[in-house]
Amino acid sequence: MVFSNKLADNQEHLKQMLQVDKNFDVVYRNFEIAERKACLFFVDGFTKDEVLLKMLQSWWSIKPEDMPEDAHGFSKKYIPYGEVGLVDNDDDMIIQLLTGISCLFIDGYDKCLTIDCRTYPARSVGEPEKDKVMRGSRDGFVETLIFNTALIRRRIRDPKLTMEILTAGDSSHTDIAMCYMEGRVDEKLLQGVKKRIQSLKVDALTMNQESLAEAIYPHKWYNPFPKFKFSERPDTAAACVLEGNIVILVDNSPAAMILPSSVFDIIEEADDYYFPPITGTYLRLSRMVTAALCLFLTPTWLLMMMHPEQLPDWLEFTKLADQTYVPLIFQLLILEFAIDGLRLAAINTPNMLTTPLSVIAGIVLGEYSVKSGWFNSETMLYMAFVTVSNYSQSSFELGYALKFMRVIILILTSIFDVWGYAAGIILSLCAIVFNKTIAGKSYVYPLIPFRWNELRKRLFRGRLPMKDKGAGA
Repeated sequence: MVFSNKLADNQEHLKQMLQVDKNFDVVYRNFEIAERKACLFFVDGFTKDEVLLKMLQSWWSIKPEDMPEDAHGFSKKYIPYGEVGLVDNDDDMIIQLLTGISCLFIDGYDKCLTIDCRTYPARSVGEPEKDKVMRGSRDGFVETLIFNTALIRRRIRDPKLTMEILTAGDSSHTDIAMCYMEGRVDEKLLQGVKKRIQSLKVDALTMNQESLAEAIYPHKWYNPFPKFKFSERPDTAAACVLEGNIVILVDNSPAAMILPSSVFDIIEEADDYYFPPITGTYLRLSRMVTAALCLFLTPTWLLMMMHPEQLPDWLEFTKLADQTYVPLIFQLLILEFAIDGLRLAAINTPNMLTTPLSVIAGIVLGEYSVKSGWFNSETMLYMAFVTVSNYSQSSFELGYALKFMRVIILILTSIFDVWGYAAGIILSLCAIVFNKTIAGKSYVYPLIPFRWNELRKRLFRGRLPMKDKGAGA
């Protein structure tokens, strides 16, 4: 519906559309401005009351002879606060109202004045639990989009930093911010991602970033390796923007989605750059080695235990010391699922009971399960190492991808012996090598195609590049 210049008609129509008699938080107030009837619509809890009060006080002092002829003139002369817009139809007006924008109608004007004086419930920008660092910034993204964009703006004070706003979802109308640096971003990728978001046919982004990721990259769902890098750290997001990447922020989500992302990008962490180059290199390489051990340790040990007579003398210590009552493959698989069960239990356990649960899991399920004969001590040791090494990766998606591949290698090894072990390794490598980023490029670049200079930067943390002092002269 297009608005008319009669306030009564517009008000009656909107009261029916918004169901103000049922929705207690959709509020409207009638008053007068220069002897003209006016009505203000807003959502309770989304509006700064003190700002509205000051504007109402200024409007009450307007004289009839000072009233402009149209809504555009009124907005220029009497609404100096924040962002002000003009809307001439109910569809656009209702969407803006439900996002928290206040909407003003004045009798005689055929347009609605939208006043952005909204505020959202928000928590503090404290350090995220998952992306902690030993040294560096202690702030993190929150669920409010405007706060997250401000955290990036605070770090990049360059007019080339662009933040485009898009929306997705027929019911949710979720705000999506695309952050990038003009002149550094891949324009073809940028336009492609923007087109995919604008053409989304979804009802709502119920799971925020995950819903968006599945919608813009729907192919090869069976490959568990992550296609995007997620981070709750604004310093990481700002660094990626400066490197030419695209950072996508979704309202109601405290994580930034970074693309394109290769496996080397996902393995990187902020600690690699908050320490000197030699320390950062050590942390990075140790994380890569730990990831490889996480994938191959238990399948390799299982294969060795299937042929203990062929082990050399220097590996005699890896043999089982006690009698085996449950086949090793079942021990390993049971522990794989049991560890996930304990992880879920820890997430859903109240903080006051976390310590007792850890004691029960560590002592009762650990020690007594070995004494009862269910598990061998060597199996518990290697699975404990694999569990701890899984947490060396900041990416949950990468950790679970390694877990899934490890389970597949274990099953193939137990069934087909050494041939199954080799097939499992080949399958895991193929899942990594033949994976593609959202830009359609190699997931393991610069390993394939091989670029030594780029690969060296991925493996070894060098000194940060310095700009030439005379560059701006």
